[in-house]
Amino acid sequence: MMQSGIFTGYFPYGLEETAKKIRGHGFNTVQLDLHFKDIDLSAGQITKDRAKKVRDTFRAYDLPICCISGYTNVIHPDLAHRKANVDRLKEIIRNARQLGSAYVISETGTYNTESEWMSDPKNKSEEGFEMCRKVIAELAQEAYDHGSMFLLETYVNNVVGSVEETVRMFAQVDHPGLGLLMDPTNYFESHNIDQMDKVLNQVFDTLADKVKIAHAKDVARAGDDKSEKHADIGDDDALASHTFRGVGEMVLNAPGTGSLNYDLYLKRLAQKNPNIPVIIEHLSEDDVPRAKKFLDDKFRANGL
Repeated sequence: MMQSGIFTGYFPYGLEETAKKIRGHGFNTVQLDLHFKDIDLSAGQITKDRAKKVRDTFRAYDLPICCISGYTNVIHPDLAHRKANVDRLKEIIRNARQLGSAYVISETGTYNTESEWMSDPKNKSEEGFEMCRKVIAELAQEAYDHGSMFLLETYVNNVVGSVEETVRMFAQVDHPGLGLLMDPTNYFESHNIDQMDKVLNQVFDTLADKVKIAHAKDVARAGDDKSEKHADIGDDDALASHTFRGVGEMVLNAPGTGSLNYDLYLKRLAQKNPNIPVIIEHLSEDDVPRAKKFLDDKFRANGL
């Protein structure tokens, strides 16, 4: 069976209590968010001893850390803010191995000055892409130099927001320090959600060999009663990188509450990545048992 995991950030507790609660749900891996009530892992505060404590605590609960959240806007329009964001991401990359995983994840960001989840015309310009390419290449090299890998996560409102843009970025940054976080829900907008299977197959036909980690959430048109019921719209800073978000007329919600063809998604994922961790996101803590059961049932139904 594929591994099911979850972001640690959905459990707002101390380090050991978080690990204990996640293991209690039956998960066997986690994506590490650097937010715990009893240990400071903020910018400039990741030390060798703290990293070891985090890594060893999750290992003690049979929860190896498969990847680390580094989500930030790497092309923020304010240059000082951008530098701070990239420097923080590089700090996480340099400490990734000590924290227990080679993989650090971020989306590619936006030039929008109001929100890092909103689009901007510059995102789709040649100038915008080239600036982003330089940062991604820099992050890939930083990762390679420290025995880790930077995983790009495509997101429709960012510079890299489509299958074609993802393929282009990997072609222009052909580097062993760069991989892909697979989340097919991030490729859908109102114009292509009714072509679900076509888009899913396109994603895997062109990008499967780049995938290292996968996410499990869902996508639906805004206003769908089922999706709204399960949406987590909290504003906690610790979860701001991966809570419920709108994408124009779309909502990105908890797994099993939208229209993603999970049978096709998991079958295609398993073809080249049969043992890949699949990490649940975009939900509230009280929805975790339902979401895990949904994902595990899909694994079993598809012989995974």
